[in-house]
Amino acid sequence: MDLKKQLETHLIQIARERDAYLATAGHFFVQEYIRADFSQWGSVEIHTFEVGSKVCENLILNLPSDFKTGKDNLSPILIAAHYDGVPGTPAADDNASGVAVLLELARIFATQPTKYPIRLVAFDMEEAGLLGSKDYVNELVKKKQKLRLMMSLEMLGYCDRNPGTQEYPAPVLKSFYPDTGDFIALIGNLKTLPDLFRLRNSFRKSGTKSEFLPVPNNGKMVADTRRSDHSPFWDAGYRAMMVTDTSFMRNPHYHKPSDKIETLDLDFLTGVCRGLEAGIRKLM
Repeated sequence: MDLKKQLETHLIQIARERDAYLATAGHFFVQEYIRADFSQWGSVEIHTFEVGSKVCENLILNLPSDFKTGKDNLSPILIAAHYDGVPGTPAADDNASGVAVLLELARIFATQPTKYPIRLVAFDMEEAGLLGSKDYVNELVKKKQKLRLMMSLEMLGYCDRNPGTQEYPAPVLKSFYPDTGDFIALIGNLKTLPDLFRLRNSFRKSGTKSEFLPVPNNGKMVADTRRSDHSPFWDAGYRAMMVTDTSFMRNPHYHKPSDKIETLDLDFLTGVCRGLEAGIRKLM
């Protein structure tokens, strides 16, 4: 199967205005597209939550582990991407790119399971303040559910191979990381440090440049490291990380009408998807 073509097909369907309040038709279309795609691989669980008078939905697909290498008592790896967008933009990178990879990982791990159970979650209302992930984490804590790892896929498709195209949230980081925006970043709490090493190495072996950043104190010293659905998991004590092309620190189309499919690097996005698959299979 042509992975790049599959990702492009998803992007064409998802990259449209889909703000939950001002573009309700687009929001509902994308929600149903994700639900239909997930349903090919298993029963789709709906986690509802309320924002004022509005009922919102997180869409969840649980995939079993490989019966040959997995064990019944292993906690799942949760992989998530938010599907809402801000008003006035098709939001191709933010976050149609993350959802496209989420859907392809669903197909990949449904047909070729890993040793860990996989839980794929499409979060709603991230742009409104991480509301979908916050409500979902509260449910996990109440039920005392354990996770092997949480991964938030947050903008995965923008790449600029020209020097001087990469910025950082703290000036000191420029001394340690590249100034060219052609890598995928892994940003995790300190609990994820061994996983950050493994995933970074898996990306590099698969041909995609990657850098990682472990952050102390749940990222509160560098607020920009908290700008996705992983941060409620950090606050609840889970091992969690964000996988990202670094958003506005690289992509000039962030939250603008120009955030279109044509601005993305589909070869880079395909490499990110392949690197994620390889890295997740190698987690200990």
